[in-house]
Amino acid sequence: MTDADNRVILNVGGVRHETYKATLKKIPATRLSKLTESLANYDPVLNEYFFDRHPGVFSQILNYYRTGQLHYPTDVCGPLFENELQWWGLDFNQVEPCCWMTYTGHRNTEEVLGILDQLDLDGPDKQDEGELMKKFNLEDSYNNGTLSIFQRYRAKIYTLFDEPNSSRLAKFISIVSIFFIVISITSFCLKTHPDLRIPSISNVLVSLSNEPNSSSVWSLQKDGTVPHQSFFYIECICNFWFTIELFMRFIVSPQRIPFCKDIINIIDFVATLSFYADLLFKYVEEISRDSDIVEFVSMIRIMRLLKLTRHSSGLRILIHTFKASIRELILLIFFLVLFIIVFASLIFYAERLQYNPTNDFTSIPNGLWWAIVTMTTVGYGDMSPKTYVGMFVGSACALMGVLTIALPVPVIVSNFTMFYTHMQARSKLPKERRRVLPVEKIRPNNPVSRRAEMANRGPPSTPHGGPAKKMAAENSSFGGNHKVSPVPTEKGINGSDVTKIVDLEAEDVRPSSTYLPTVDGLLAAADGTDVKIAERMSNSAISESTVVNSHNLLTNPAHS
Repeated sequence: MTDADNRVILNVGGVRHETYKATLKKIPATRLSKLTESLANYDPVLNEYFFDRHPGVFSQILNYYRTGQLHYPTDVCGPLFENELQWWGLDFNQVEPCCWMTYTGHRNTEEVLGILDQLDLDGPDKQDEGELMKKFNLEDSYNNGTLSIFQRYRAKIYTLFDEPNSSRLAKFISIVSIFFIVISITSFCLKTHPDLRIPSISNVLVSLSNEPNSSSVWSLQKDGTVPHQSFFYIECICNFWFTIELFMRFIVSPQRIPFCKDIINIIDFVATLSFYADLLFKYVEEISRDSDIVEFVSMIRIMRLLKLTRHSSGLRILIHTFKASIRELILLIFFLVLFIIVFASLIFYAERLQYNPTNDFTSIPNGLWWAIVTMTTVGYGDMSPKTYVGMFVGSACALMGVLTIALPVPVIVSNFTMFYTHMQARSKLPKERRRVLPVEKIRPNNPVSRRAEMANRGPPSTPHGGPAKKMAAENSSFGGNHKVSPVPTEKGINGSDVTKIVDLEAEDVRPSSTYLPTVDGLLAAADGTDVKIAERMSNSAISESTVVNSHNLLTNPAHS
């Protein structure tokens, strides 16, 4: 075999590549290792194989066959590269280590986009009523027109409270909810200010002297301060709205069990319940005397700020940033606890090595507070080392704290930047993407069955238009969607036309198999003057009538 015979030409997406057949055999059980001239994509005229695939990726694939090293092209998206490798029958795990981080970067992107889809940061736009009924499993009832009044209005009320972008009224309700949250938190904070509190005065009986029979008079006594009465009315109005909102969202929720498990809904319920508990405790004398207990229980209301995450995409991104960085945060806490214990023990013994009458570190637990304040670079100054050894330990503690906290911070910032960048890019994408129709596979022509049917009918003939018109009319039974162009060539035996059939659309059928042999082709094959025509005759599917006529022609040439 010569060098030219060992070469193979591959046309991938219009770009021609030439290599050796032995090169393609280096990686067995792949698409390129099984190339034969009988494949549908082989062009005998150009002597090449055509593949309608990405030419840029194929350059790296062919280089993998040549060198045994699979590199990732930086100008190609990761999923496209994976699809191309899968189509060519290659394993993506064979990518070289130098390209692995770049190649797997798309997986992190797909994971982030999946999280953003679950968060639904932009909120769904106005939905069709049929799509909305799918959330409530009422699609069949909606299509049949058997929805009750409650079922119909349940979906509409749900969109008002849980989907702010669904309508203008839903946006207005969302703004009202945010307004009451801000007012409630502001009122909760301001009522603790001394200038906004009023004194609590009680009328007590005071004795004028210490003698047993001394006279007594009524006197006013200041027991303390209480919030102004206006704050109570503000809390009543805000919690009235929170109660209605929570009740309505629970009633119209499509899934009530997941609704009850949501941490935001639990906080909202507990905060609302604390307000009614506060009202109840005011009528109980024992508890009302110690108002600090009631105030401490009502501190849960400040957690209503987390309800803003339902209306703010930035807050939700921040929360999920911490979730995505949970490993780094756990690692940070672990090392902080480790070094806090170490330096608290060191500073305790370091301050005892020298005479120190003003030693602040009387125990190791007492030194834990100093270690926390020092490692977090806060430095209140309430405790400080006085000896030289203690100062050295304090310096080492401060440096170690800076390094320990600074190392995981870039990872957390990187995760937040990644989430926020993808959210901004996702918000600029069109809501509806253009639909790309899938490529319909062309049904191959079946010349054997067609020609066998024609043989049973006899030679095609018709007084109107000849055999060309007859075969064009019967195209529907020949191949379905194919365009067949029958071209009469020469007169065959007994005056019948030997017809050449040209398939204009079938890409997976070789051109040589779409011809019925002509008289000249049969004679040339019989004489051995044209070997290529004889080979094409042997590979083509010839009808029974053509075979019979050809046999008569070869055995009786004088008859022709």
